[in-house]
Amino acid sequence: MSNEVKPSEQFASPAETLAAFSELELMGKSAGGNGIYGRRFPGNGERVLFLGGVHGNETEGVAATAGFCDEFIRHRAERTSNTDLLFIPVVNPDGVLNFSRHNAHGVDLNRNMPTKDWQANAKGEKYYSGPAAGSEPETILLMTIVHEFDPQFIVSLHSWKPMFNVNGPARNYAERMHSRLNYEITEDIGYPTPGSLGTYAGWERGIPTITFEIERGLPLKDVYATVRGALLEVV
Repeated sequence: MSNEVKPSEQFASPAETLAAFSELELMGKSAGGNGIYGRRFPGNGERVLFLGGVHGNETEGVAATAGFCDEFIRHRAERTSNTDLLFIPVVNPDGVLNFSRHNAHGVDLNRNMPTKDWQANAKGEKYYSGPAAGSEPETILLMTIVHEFDPQFIVSLHSWKPMFNVNGPARNYAERMHSRLNYEITEDIGYPTPGSLGTYAGWERGIPTITFEIERGLPLKDVYATVRGALLEVV
């Protein structure tokens, strides 16, 4: 795997990108007061939580959830999966609007989960974990969903070097996704991630969790076609 990581392409209009999700149900509000939207696709199979946009500057993940939204909500394509799916396309709308990793409080939401390894650090740092574990409204919403929806599998879309990052007992899900997209499967993303969703849900609660690192720098128009097969294997 090359060490070179291209920058993410920016949306021409982040506000329009977010507005396209506003036809879904309002799940909560961000630190900046922006809506966090979602849609439940009832099914009699396993409960799956499908997330995007935790880091607003990783636009590839949002492009993928936008493609899924277009296909299965806007164009009403019939799902062949029987999963009981909860779809939240953008967890961090503040970050998407500002092309930022952080929410409006400057917090990295994927370092703010109340894990055993949560670490305090200084505001302004890239991985600023917040004034306290679980301090952010987006984090509280995720914690509530994990508790109340009780997912049996979680997939969260990010972008970096192309990989399926396995958190907890999720290897079989990664292998299914790998059968459709030739990304590396690994439990080690290469650097510490205290306070992450993968640790909170996957390692500490035993919920199989995949952090799907889409290849950063893919043209946004090509992202959904690239990842669609892998996603539909598990959602």
